[in-house]
Amino acid sequence: MPLKEIFCGMGDMRILAVDTATKSCSVAVVQEKSLLAEITTARKQTHSKHLMEMINRALGVSGLTLSELDGFAVTRGPGTFTGLRIGISSVKGLSAASGKPIVGVSSLDALAVQVPYFPHIICPLIDARRGEVYFSRYRFRNGQLKKEADEQVFSPEKAIGDLDEACLFIGDGALSYRQTILNKMGTSAFFASSFQNTIRASTVAYLSMNKFKNNDTDDVGRFVPYYIRRPDAEVNLTVS
Repeated sequence: MPLKEIFCGMGDMRILAVDTATKSCSVAVVQEKSLLAEITTARKQTHSKHLMEMINRALGVSGLTLSELDGFAVTRGPGTFTGLRIGISSVKGLSAASGKPIVGVSSLDALAVQVPYFPHIICPLIDARRGEVYFSRYRFRNGQLKKEADEQVFSPEKAIGDLDEACLFIGDGALSYRQTILNKMGTSAFFASSFQNTIRASTVAYLSMNKFKNNDTDDVGRFVPYYIRRPDAEVNLTVS
């Protein structure tokens, strides 16, 4: 994902983006290189309580209507099962009502892009609960951020077990398991600034831009969350 492609040459695309992958909830409206509106919250209530209100407020602040948008971007996972369903179902509803396309974005990609240049491995961690984290690995090569590992879910100890160089950790999983990481890696562990650990919907919008411009959008009818791990309800059902 070349950064110059993410942040440059977007044309006049107008995108409404939503993130509900973690405990935070974020909505943004982006036009070309400009952020028109962004609202982010970390209330303890379920995202369904305030997401549509946030979308309406963001549209109001941006001065745009649904009909003036070119499409919708949304984090498709990994993340909390309920959160992902709420965000994706809301965006699919908006897409159906407006006839505008959607693009799904990896929540781990979004976190990694929020890190400024770092000369070693970048490892976003999302708290998967049950003592596990969703994670992947990235590295800057010739000024471009490249993904170097598949998205997986493991215990934090296993997720970082084979790291043998300096690494920057970002995301709510990095916050939850900071001491575990420090115990294993010591001074080789670096952590993103506190404000970078929350996924911003504007980042999701920027990551989607090239796909919209290339008509590489998702099939709305088949678009589903990317959980990696089976939902807890399915696991409990199997066990019982």
